[in-house]
Amino acid sequence: MSFGQGGPFDGPGGSSSSTPDWGALAEESEAQTRRKRLLWIGGGALAALAVAGIVTVAVLSGGGGSAGGNPTASPAESGQAAAPDDKPSFPDVSVPPPPNPRDYISDPKKDTAPLTPATLFAQKSMVVGEHTYPRTHTATTKDCTAGAQGPLVSSLSHNGCKQLLRATYAKGGVAVTIGIAVFDSPAKATKVMNENRANLMPLPGGGVPADFCQGTKCRMATNATGRYAYFTIAGYLNGKDVTNTETKARQIARDGGAYAFSQITQRGKDQAAKVAEQQLKEAQKKAGKS
Repeated sequence: MSFGQGGPFDGPGGSSSSTPDWGALAEESEAQTRRKRLLWIGGGALAALAVAGIVTVAVLSGGGGSAGGNPTASPAESGQAAAPDDKPSFPDVSVPPPPNPRDYISDPKKDTAPLTPATLFAQKSMVVGEHTYPRTHTATTKDCTAGAQGPLVSSLSHNGCKQLLRATYAKGGVAVTIGIAVFDSPAKATKVMNENRANLMPLPGGGVPADFCQGTKCRMATNATGRYAYFTIAGYLNGKDVTNTETKARQIARDGGAYAFSQITQRGKDQAAKVAEQQLKEAQKKAGKS
């Protein structure tokens, strides 16, 4: 093996260099390899220790717990400003469920609003769909029999009628008188309806002649809702009999019944709405104090 120029050779005629010690070279190479391995292992351990130190510093500076498990100081304790709470708070307003309007036309203890022709027949005209009929006259009586005739007198009396309110509407040669009778319970009103004695006394005045539906054939009907029974009697202003084929008297009779029903139910809605409004005010006031 040659080591290049200037290697261990004698001049011409001299003896050749001795053979290299291959065992020593092998031991030296193995020793170098072990040293390199130790350096890599030692370097990796130092790097791991450095990373662990960085992580520990980051955790401590980020507000995490200390090595002993004790929490670090809060921002307020360390002198830092606490983050503001951006979520607004609202008081808990608990409102009862809305009242049922039907309760206020069924229970005399709840049905306490004023009950007069001015409140029950407040509009100057009866409007039902596309039909409009001016009001001609109104009346009310505690003696229900005074506004009835024929079999209806005994029906109202026996079932304890408390008040009878009437209103008449007329247009185009026909008219209708609506009667609304008040009872202590829905059962009494329903009983009067089922007896079907719809002989309401017509209410003349304001252009409706005194003999309106007196001695002539007129259309009569009865119905009930809540503690109210209501009646209609409709016919011609000139005394003409109402027949099964004519339409004008039949139309105003149907409109009169629909209007009576709507006025009674509206009474219940108005009273229920008033109570609901009061409940809301009381709940808001209570929430304001809490």
